Amino acid sequence: MSLPIEYTNELNTLNREILKHQPSDVLQFCANFFNRRLESQRAEFLLQHGLPKSATTTGGMAESSFPGSNPFGGAPKRGGGMGRVVEEDENNAGSPTDPSSALGEQDAVGNRDRSPPAARSANASSKLSEGFPSNYSMGRRTSVSAESLNPTASTNDWTPPFHNKTQEQLSRLKSAVASNFLFAHLDEEQSAQVLGALQEKPIPAKDIKVITQGDQGDFFYVVEKGQFDVYVNSAGALQPGPDGMGKKVTSIGPGGSFGELALMYNAPRAATVISTEAHSTLWALDRITFRRILMDSAFQRRRMYESFLEEVPLLSSLTPYERSKIADALDAQKYPPGSTIIKEGDPGEAFYIIENGEAEVFKRGTEKAVHKYKKGDYFGELALLNDAPRAASVISKTEVKVATLGKDGFQRLLGPVEGIMRRDDPSKQAAVIEESIDPLTKEAQS
Repeated sequence: MSLPIEYTNELNTLNREILKHQPSDVLQFCANFFNRRLESQRAEFLLQHGLPKSATTTGGMAESSFPGSNPFGGAPKRGGGMGRVVEEDENNAGSPTDPSSALGEQDAVGNRDRSPPAARSANASSKLSEGFPSNYSMGRRTSVSAESLNPTASTNDWTPPFHNKTQEQLSRLKSAVASNFLFAHLDEEQSAQVLGALQEKPIPAKDIKVITQGDQGDFFYVVEKGQFDVYVNSAGALQPGPDGMGKKVTSIGPGGSFGELALMYNAPRAATVISTEAHSTLWALDRITFRRILMDSAFQRRRMYESFLEEVPLLSSLTPYERSKIADALDAQKYPPGSTIIKEGDPGEAFYIIENGEAEVFKRGTEKAVHKYKKGDYFGELALLNDAPRAASVISKTEVKVATLGKDGFQRLLGPVEGIMRRDDPSKQAAVIEESIDPLTKEAQS
């Protein structure tokens, strides 16, 4: 019994991604990969069937599981605000480092009163009831999870939060996150948005718990100033008593970071992090903002790639779903000014779309450019059909960003191009090929 072709294609795509990224945690990488694929197909389904963007109760994409918030557009629900996270600073709930915090009373080292409400005074109970939203308990999680974000919802009225920073601060923050696995593959636009969204969190005193082992976490932190000790209790959570934090495992200083797993899913904190100096400074980024920056950027880029692909005659017979698969498989590459993207006479192995920048076309024996490419232009598409030598060289005039797809990758996803062109009307094949050949190729063949 043979395996379904869709199954084989998905596994081939996953294998290619694993070879490309070489993840250290293969299981988590696979889970994230299939979650992205599922979100992508759901988005395509909504677009193709003209369903309302809010259709989340009958099998569409789920709304955010944060009570009172819809991170992809729309007015906040009444009593809104994100689900409160105990250790983080939020507008309505107060900061654990703020003496006026409504998250409960703290002792000298920043510990919150975790005793039952019945054991507290009437005044303390009143303060708690004012500080917590009515659905606070519903927003808490006890397992690893992540919010479903709907990339098809209107995002025209949303821009990433931006907090001013000096050039020196930006440089330090950029260096701090550069080696972190979550930020390694961000493009320039995403990286700038993430750095802009980092929010300053002053830590005024020593012995303040920034995060507590076992608590749910939504924030990632970068240290700008001060030192922070990291403790791990083998019980998996903070315990009562003087040794309740467990064993000290490391210290984190300026340029260091912690809590990055909170940007991926709502997992319990794996350690307790406590300040060791007064007047320390952290920069924080929440998961919803991080995921929305990534998903918005990826969704907009995918739509752009699909619109480019619609203009390629050789691919005109693709269905919208097939175009979306190709768009997802395109790889971005950058070329500095003066770089050779393709060279005349070399075998054609890939198809290119200009995403940003300008490039010029040169033929042997000529010093002047015979053609120019700009954003949205494409070249090399016949490499998807055969291995004919390149008819000319394409050299970047400015810094150029291209989206590229090789013949092997295309065939793994959809099969041979010839078969796709023949399936609707075999008589169109020759005409499509003729139409696809750019003037430079025609000149070389004549």
